[in-house]
Amino acid sequence: MASWTLCVVLVLASVAGSVGETRYEKFLRQHVDHPRTLGLTGHRYCQVMLARRQVTASGRPCKPSNTFVHAPAEDLVATCKNPADAMGIHSTSTPMGITACRLRGGDTRPPCNYRARQLQHHVRVACLDGLPVHLAGTHASPDEA
Repeated sequence: MASWTLCVVLVLASVAGSVGETRYEKFLRQHVDHPRTLGLTGHRYCQVMLARRQVTASGRPCKPSNTFVHAPAEDLVATCKNPADAMGIHSTSTPMGITACRLRGGDTRPPCNYRARQLQHHVRVACLDGLPVHLAGTHASPDEA
């Protein structure tokens, strides 16, 4: 009986953790990996990080794409002070190291297989109360496009 109670408590604690997560904390969990996690290369990086950060989970469809930014969270917070475009999106003033993960094939059912690309791109974020809460995309510098 004690093991059943412990199991229920652990499940409730994990659910409470994700429910109590702020939008900024969710943004950090899903998109910031600074410094970049070592020991994982190529597609393995995406598969492990998406699972580790609970972006993909057993029983849920695979996320079509996700981007990890390899810069300090403070740099992304500072981006919220940059002027916003007409859609309210802020862009970093300099390119940042990112890993862009894209789902391979058309099947969104697990197991999820991703393709990874290492890039230096400007990062676009939506902000709320001065904090980034949504990664709205990335783009190359105009001279690289």
